Amino acid sequence: MTHRRPAFTSCLLLAACSVSGLAVASDAAHGSPKLAIAAKVAPAAPMAMASATSSADAAPAASLDKLRERLAEKLGAAKPHDSASPNLVRVVSKAESGEAHGDVMAKPRRSAPAAAVKAPARVDGAASGHAPHAPHWAYGGEVGPQAWGGLQPAFSTCATGTRQSPIDIRGGIAVDLEPVAFDYRASGFSVIDNGHTVQVNVGGGNSIQIGGRRYELLQFHFHRPSEERIDGRLFDMVAHLVHKDPEGRLAVVAVLLDRGSAQPLIQTVWNNLPLEKNEEVSTRAAIDLNHLLPPDRRYYTYMGSLTTPPCSEGVLWLVMRQPVPISPEQIDIFSRLYPMNARPVQSAAGRMIKQSN
Repeated sequence: MTHRRPAFTSCLLLAACSVSGLAVASDAAHGSPKLAIAAKVAPAAPMAMASATSSADAAPAASLDKLRERLAEKLGAAKPHDSASPNLVRVVSKAESGEAHGDVMAKPRRSAPAAAVKAPARVDGAASGHAPHAPHWAYGGEVGPQAWGGLQPAFSTCATGTRQSPIDIRGGIAVDLEPVAFDYRASGFSVIDNGHTVQVNVGGGNSIQIGGRRYELLQFHFHRPSEERIDGRLFDMVAHLVHKDPEGRLAVVAVLLDRGSAQPLIQTVWNNLPLEKNEEVSTRAAIDLNHLLPPDRRYYTYMGSLTTPPCSEGVLWLVMRQPVPISPEQIDIFSRLYPMNARPVQSAAGRMIKQSN
């Protein structure tokens, strides 16, 4: 009686086995290649074919599955003889590939490097000058305002600070404050939707002067509803005009926006909204920030912080007392992008608040 080796052993010893049916499926939605191998045992001789056929008839279907698994393990353990050969294939096990499914994954040697695969779009706090790899934060959910302070050490002030913004402005001390000297002029601008708000970057030459310091205008952006409250009252929106002096100190002018007639400067901004997030749109138009300020330039002032991570303190706040009208249609346009992007009010913690007469 002639002893026959099992088909699997014969295949390995005689090198009569081939991996065929290499199928490459491209995931067009994510741009990442997924390779699948359909392993088939190709007989090298009629005797091997007869042996394999006999085994298949006698063994249950599970035996064939085990045979494929053992073949995949053997191929996965084998090192290619020529790394430059374009026909060599590396078989990756489920644990190595990190895939959730149990398919055997393969990758051709000529595939593009991992760095060439397009990564998902990143959303970060560009308006706040965060590091490129700053963690994602938002206005709701698990990364909402209550969690900002724990997202990374640089954000810890959001939880531990004692002079945080915004606040509900109550009991301001009425005194003769110097007027804010606005030095705004028609300037070019660009618009970006940075994932947290609509931000307008303004050309140079715009500034304010207060307390003997001159602060250059950097940008302005919007929140809905207003982050500041006046004696408990909430407004439809607010525009924050962010300025910086030569020593790096910040001063923010807050212009409250209340439902009413259309605001021409804001409409100019809306006309130039980008179609994609994090895409900055440069314009040929010019804007004059004097047209955003209320006729009554009296204001509240207090020391606070940025209202977004990293919530840095030492920010001079100048909140205009008179709201500026904005139309319901203009509010609706912003609401389609950001229905709510306002940090909750923070404790005043006994801070002095002044208001100009």
